[in-house]
Amino acid sequence: MNRSGNRFELAVGLFLLLSFATLLVLAFASTNGKTGLGGGSYTVTARFSNIGELRVRAPVKIGGVTVGEISRIQLDPQTFEAVLTLKIDSAYSDIPVDTSAAVFTSGLLGERYVALAPGGDPEPLRDGDEIVLTQSAVVLEQLIGKYLFGGGDENAPATDE
Repeated sequence: MNRSGNRFELAVGLFLLLSFATLLVLAFASTNGKTGLGGGSYTVTARFSNIGELRVRAPVKIGGVTVGEISRIQLDPQTFEAVLTLKIDSAYSDIPVDTSAAVFTSGLLGERYVALAPGGDPEPLRDGDEIVLTQSAVVLEQLIGKYLFGGGDENAPATDE
């Protein structure tokens, strides 16, 4: 009986150890592999007239690949524009200075993110630079309102019946 009791305790111990290891793997995977250790970053800013539901820690992507995140969102008191501070991973230090930024949505109702479209300038973005070419978020409600209340094709002939 003592021998089977030891086997049972060993099996339970191995099961608990495996469960703990699985939880660690899931926790690491849910953070997209970001441990917060090592690897530097640099920050750039971008101004938008409308950012929709964009939030701090939203991803910054180039071609669908996450290259950073939004670290800060502020309102410029003079121009009333949203000023985003983008924290870019230093592994992507050769992004051209004439890069443009746009606010997009993943899918129809998905999360918002900032998409960068690199330009052709050989000079790279540096810490503290500002991305000048920006495109604000498209707000679905505004598009529907324009379509419903006269924002359709203005060149179409009017029909009175």
